[in-house]
Amino acid sequence: MDADSRTPTLDRVAGPADLKVLSDAELALLAVELRQETIEAVSKTGGHLGSSLGVVELTVAIHAVFNTPLDKLIWDVGHQCYPHKIITGRRDRMGTLRQKGGLSGFTKRSESEFDPFGAAHSSTSISAALGFAVGREMGMPVGDTIAVIGDGAITAGMAYEAMNHAGHLKERLFVILNDNDMSIAPPVGAMSTYLNAIADKGPLAALKAAAEGFEAALPGPVRDGARRARQLVTGLPGGSTLFEEFGFSYIGPIDGHDMGQLLGTLRAAKARASGPVIIHCVTVKGKGYAPAEGADDKYHGVAKFDVATGAQVKGKSNAPSYTQVFGETLTAEAARDPKIVAITAAMPGGTGLDIMARRFPARVFDVGIAEQHGVTFAAGLAASGMRPFCAIYSSFLQRGYDQIVHDVALQGLPVRFAIDRAGLVGQDGATHAGAFDIGFLANLPGFTVMAAGDEADLVHMMATAVAHDQGPIAFRYPRGEGAGVELPARGVPLQIGRGRVLREGDDVAIVSFGAHLSEALAAAELLEAEGIKVTVADARFAKPLDTALIDQLMAHHGALITVEQGATGGFGAQVLHYLAASGGLDRGRLVRTMTLPDTFIDQASPAEMYAEAGLRAVDIAAVVRVLAERLAEPKRMISKPRLL
Repeated sequence: MDADSRTPTLDRVAGPADLKVLSDAELALLAVELRQETIEAVSKTGGHLGSSLGVVELTVAIHAVFNTPLDKLIWDVGHQCYPHKIITGRRDRMGTLRQKGGLSGFTKRSESEFDPFGAAHSSTSISAALGFAVGREMGMPVGDTIAVIGDGAITAGMAYEAMNHAGHLKERLFVILNDNDMSIAPPVGAMSTYLNAIADKGPLAALKAAAEGFEAALPGPVRDGARRARQLVTGLPGGSTLFEEFGFSYIGPIDGHDMGQLLGTLRAAKARASGPVIIHCVTVKGKGYAPAEGADDKYHGVAKFDVATGAQVKGKSNAPSYTQVFGETLTAEAARDPKIVAITAAMPGGTGLDIMARRFPARVFDVGIAEQHGVTFAAGLAASGMRPFCAIYSSFLQRGYDQIVHDVALQGLPVRFAIDRAGLVGQDGATHAGAFDIGFLANLPGFTVMAAGDEADLVHMMATAVAHDQGPIAFRYPRGEGAGVELPARGVPLQIGRGRVLREGDDVAIVSFGAHLSEALAAAELLEAEGIKVTVADARFAKPLDTALIDQLMAHHGALITVEQGATGGFGAQVLHYLAASGGLDRGRLVRTMTLPDTFIDQASPAEMYAEAGLRAVDIAAVVRVLAERLAEPKRMISKPRLL
């Protein structure tokens, strides 16, 4: 036995080029080692494990058959890309996954030439791959383009828009449908025999015929599973597939964990394809790791865990999460009001709507990864007289913005938007930051925009939303546990457009909008010890703005600071606009806004991200000190420049 054969296969792979010299048997062994390496890496950092384990063999096969990075491999969403990162030169950095200064948990163009297109939201891969393919035809240095998209991501309309365009252009393009919704288990090696027989001869149609013939020859239960998988994409019990109606050649379904099937299929498709091709690949999420395969969520997103047992290491929580408070409160409100319904875009657990779904399953609607449809569906429910709560993460709500404007705001429909993951979210990084919803909602006529200062305030805002039938209303809240305050037995509707003062001082006023209220209060405590007396107010509403509160604070303080967990153009901009329009800025008062910086902040812990953003209590206190020093300075004459 030579040295190479004794060396673990993965240790012989510094990049995809090294896969070209491996035999098919060695590639299968590489997949075994790659799966274990992925499990070990994620056990130390946490992350998206189940989806990555489901594509191990597929990752190896794609890189073995195609010539990345000249050929462009685009992972839809990107949360399944950990095996891809390991074999594209980033193995030694996997310990930094999702950490500050480390590897992103998704594909990222600035990280590697093997990540030609960044992703973290779904259903973009086919559009991007088609863009690369057209670039190739126009002389750009691009080889083949391969999009890997899941059965969940392909439910979004954008994927079908891309396929419709690809079928029209007829450019050579490969789409691999990673279907992990069900599984088939053909006899080991049988399909490989079919595929290997035609890999070097015959038109692409022969490959499709072989797959169909193999399906017909399967034993009854297995054949039924294969046919169900086929019907996922056909819409018909037989005949042409939906993809073929779009102009794609369709191959499948094939077993995504059989290296022989994968290699044979990809080699044949690469050799014979002249236009767009879709390969239907059936996989198992969490494949090869029993705790993941047995879990309800297939270990989609996990904390650090013990490899031997699968037990996750989670910090002790002293307070319920905002998401839990939302889910339990909405369920209680729904028990009192049969008109309350809820909509989620493929995130019932993430949004807390699974709590309501267990009690009122007929009143919770999961529309799939289709935020645009979900928003307009909610608008239709509101127009019918129902009271819909549309629960969507801040970063995903961006995907339905035209529908928010055209179908909700323009018609003044009382859709209630529950916006989870507001502000910076930690290890998912910039792609999931809830930075922009304040600005893009508060500029819409007739919209009411709220933000909870703590979890008790969230309960009151939900009661406010239930009672608000006069137009669209939104309330935002962050990821993670609350402040630990006592929750009311039942929420009380707030007076629309009215904030509250929580602490009174004489020198500087801080107006907080949202869950950074605790940081504003902590800053006031720091400053109190230094003899600087600070008023802290909770705005509660960005729109309608509590102008009476702003006027009062401006009249009794020499300086005012706004604080929010959002980008420029949000709550602070609303305050500045009001003050400019009302003459409030002409009174010699100092005004500052503290927002997220005008940049995208990479992954880190939330605390580290807010430190980078300059939004900690110590940062707020520092701004107050500067303003207090300015207020203490003797007044100076301000010379006016001469007009030229």
